[in-house]
Amino acid sequence: GVSAAGCIALDVGASSGGFTDCLLQAGAAKVYAVDVGYGQLAWKLREDPRVVKIERTNIRHYDGAGITDKIDLAVLDVSFISLKSVIPAVLKLIKEGAYLIALIKPQFEVEKDEVGSHGVVHDPALHQRVLVEIGAFSRDLGLTVLGIRESPLKGPSGNREFFICLMKPPERGAERRGAQRCG
Repeated sequence: GVSAAGCIALDVGASSGGFTDCLLQAGAAKVYAVDVGYGQLAWKLREDPRVVKIERTNIRHYDGAGITDKIDLAVLDVSFISLKSVIPAVLKLIKEGAYLIALIKPQFEVEKDEVGSHGVVHDPALHQRVLVEIGAFSRDLGLTVLGIRESPLKGPSGNREFFICLMKPPERGAERRGAQRCG
C-alpha cells in the first residue's frame, strides 16, 4: 500500500476535509486542501497548521500558486466532473514518483442517459467500462496503474464507487528515490 507518513499531500475536492483528516491521521506532514467551494473545511482542519486551504479554486485552472512544496501524494474526490478533466491538471502539480489516489464515481464518467433514477449507475457492465476507460486514460498520460478497488462505502443514493491508485513514474535515468513511500 501507499503510506502517507511524512508525505506532502494534495487533497483535490477537499470539501469538508474527510480525506485531509485521513491523511493527517496517517502521518502526512502537510496537506494542501483544494476545493472550488469556500468555508466547507471542518473547523479543526481549518485551524490545523499542517493544512493549507486553497479555496474557491477549480483545479483545472489552478497554476499551483500557494504550493511551496513538492507533492508526494495526491488524493482526488471530485463530483459533477469527469476524472479525465481533473487528472491532467493534478499531474502538473505532483513530482515524479508521486502517487495519485482517485475516487472513481461512475455517475460522472458515463453519459447522462446511462445514469439511472436518483443519479445511480446500476449496470455492472457500465462500472467495468468506466474502470477500463479511466485506467487506459491514465496509462495514456504516462501513469502507472497500481490497482483498482471498490470502495467499501457507497456514494450518495447507493452508487458504487472505486479507488484507483496511480504513480507518476520518475523520468528515465532519474533516481528512483522519488518513487519510494514517504514514510
